[in-house]
Amino acid sequence: MKPRKNHAKAIASHAFKLMIIGGFSISSMDTIDAAEKKTYARVPFSAFSSQMEDALLGSDKYEKPVWNLHDRLKLPNWLSATFEQRTRYETMSGSFKVDSKGGDQQIPLQTTLWLEARLSSFRLGTEFMDARALNSDSSTGMNNTMSDTLDFLQGYAAWSDQNVLYSGLGAEVVAGRQTLNFGSRRLVARNSFRNTINNFNGVKVRVIDYGNWQFNGFASTPVNRLPTSSTALLDNDQVFDRENTNTWFSGGFFEMNDLAWGVSSELYLYHLDEGSSTSVPTRHRRYFTPGTRFFMKPAKAAIDFQLETIGQFGTVQETTAPNSNNLNHNAWYQHVDVGYTIDMPWFPHLGLEYDYASGDKNPYDNQDQRFDTLYGARRFDFGPTGIFGAFSRANINSPGYRINLAPRSDISLQLDHRIFWLAQETDCWGGATCSGSSFILQDKTGRSGNNIGSQLDLIARWDFNSSLNFETGYTHLFKGSFAENAPKAPVPVDVDYVYVESMLRF
Repeated sequence: MKPRKNHAKAIASHAFKLMIIGGFSISSMDTIDAAEKKTYARVPFSAFSSQMEDALLGSDKYEKPVWNLHDRLKLPNWLSATFEQRTRYETMSGSFKVDSKGGDQQIPLQTTLWLEARLSSFRLGTEFMDARALNSDSSTGMNNTMSDTLDFLQGYAAWSDQNVLYSGLGAEVVAGRQTLNFGSRRLVARNSFRNTINNFNGVKVRVIDYGNWQFNGFASTPVNRLPTSSTALLDNDQVFDRENTNTWFSGGFFEMNDLAWGVSSELYLYHLDEGSSTSVPTRHRRYFTPGTRFFMKPAKAAIDFQLETIGQFGTVQETTAPNSNNLNHNAWYQHVDVGYTIDMPWFPHLGLEYDYASGDKNPYDNQDQRFDTLYGARRFDFGPTGIFGAFSRANINSPGYRINLAPRSDISLQLDHRIFWLAQETDCWGGATCSGSSFILQDKTGRSGNNIGSQLDLIARWDFNSSLNFETGYTHLFKGSFAENAPKAPVPVDVDYVYVESMLRF
């Protein structure tokens, strides 16, 4: 059997040609007119992933930046170098958090430099990132999702072979500090909108049977972002991040392509065994999280859908205190969406969506039913994070609809409207826990009801060229009875959030 290096590229190219509208949000819509120009996926508003070639597929999913650092510096072919910078201005009027007043504003800056050297089947790579939030103050609620000054996000060694022992299978091993990104990204993600990014020290193994299935297995220790105090973060203090050697995060992720009628599926299991470190106390989460997803990608004049079901069980401490009660943990999450792309100018895509994440039924027993999203991202389901971040994947019951439009190949528009109720009215709104500062509001009596309100989210994006992109968004939170009447709720006025951002790649 002959080596199949070109076979991988052919499959990847064919797959992207079939994608008329990629992904499930407007930020990943493809250029429509492939007859005049090669079809590329719309690059994300986050660093690094847009310029990294897939070692096994060899695909050019994203268009090469017209202002290209590699070409400008005339670097050798074995060396890749990219510099990317994102600037965002965000402002918010009104509030929805405990005892808060007025609004807020911030200027998050994210800058990365990525280098990778290749020698035959081997690669050495590093990524340096500086993420900081300017114009913040003590009332912002500054935390390390907003700032991580001058640190190494990645430092890895990798080996890959597109045709291992002439078997037709591709394989890759990546060891060292790295980011992880799997499936729908609801449980494990390289963050896009958030200013800082999750990373891990460990080993990832990937095996692919081209066009049929793919498996990823990993074992890692999560990296703690430092510092953690709001004062140090406001001062942009620099402390190198350190892995939590008392915590293990591992899992297996199996993907199957085109089972029937264009439907693909994923089956996965994650295990988190969390211990405290000297710098970051934890709730000692010991979770098994199995899940499955079935989906059909959007295409012109066709129905698309996504169905994801996740269970979660194990134990967790009630708080981060050393002698806190140990609780049995049983939770689950459900996502459903269905859409249709109309074959007409602007290619409107209309979609209905629904999310349910379980909440804790009784705050006084020794049980915990509050779903934990682990290391996932949430912007694509629940709106902007940053200084806003009103909704997370915990204790919510939320239907909604979405409309995507593409007036031109370089312009995309999105409208998303959702209604939010608490899944359990005695549990808190927001955050992975109802202790500390991660939650928003709670009424343990349940007298404030479960109607949080509704949210309108508008996004517009313009790609000036393959190196420079602009995006703006407006979000309005219409408060419901719970958001207005829960204990310590702020003044009962609606919340407006606006952001403008640019992304420069070269």
